[in-house]
Amino acid sequence: MIILNQRPVIRLLALSMLLILPATARAQQRPPIVEKLAKTYGLDAFGQIEAIRYTFNAQAAGLDVARSWIWEPKADQITYEGKDKSGKPVKVTYLRSQLGSQSAEVKETTDPGFWNDNYWLILPFHVAWDTNATVEDDGTQKLPLGNGSAEKVAVKYPSDGGYSPGDTWELYIGPDGRIEEMAYHGGGPAKHVVIMTWADYKKAGPLLVSLEHRGTRDGQPAHVFFSNVAVKLVGSNTWLEAQ
Repeated sequence: MIILNQRPVIRLLALSMLLILPATARAQQRPPIVEKLAKTYGLDAFGQIEAIRYTFNAQAAGLDVARSWIWEPKADQITYEGKDKSGKPVKVTYLRSQLGSQSAEVKETTDPGFWNDNYWLILPFHVAWDTNATVEDDGTQKLPLGNGSAEKVAVKYPSDGGYSPGDTWELYIGPDGRIEEMAYHGGGPAKHVVIMTWADYKKAGPLLVSLEHRGTRDGQPAHVFFSNVAVKLVGSNTWLEAQ
């Protein structure tokens, strides 16, 4: 996962398989909370989604990032609008099935950026989809930032493969099936630690999304938020704004 900078450390997934596997198959050999989490955020309706639009914004330690995306999961097509690594405005559309033929900028910066931002937006789905990750239900634990407690679920990735081996996500899930807070421990050499709230929940069509995250990155204040979030359903040309 790219934690508020340009370090490509999120997991690389085969989306064609993700869209074929039913939710029940993905949830096998996982704690029941995984299926509850995915259902709460609308995974059962993901097949209705033709496109997802969103802008990822991150602010931390002098960093101010804004990246806009349109993801068409059925075609596995991505449109990015933002800046390249030199800071110049750029807009690019590519198919992930043809990523190997793309420029170094797309392969090394744009696509890792897409996966980072996509994880922030629909993390509960990736927990269900990423069957190579180990998921442990650690029971009720104290929240890392706020008062109170929630059910802690640790999602641990293997030490090899993907953009970054060894990542661990700790999700603190309330009785309503929503993430209240999360702690991310990067598995790469830098060992980043990000602790964030999950707030400002909205519905974008059938999907539930959290638009506001505040907390710390390596002990320093950090803020991640989404804007311009909308979905387009299969057979429709109308964007349904998150509200």
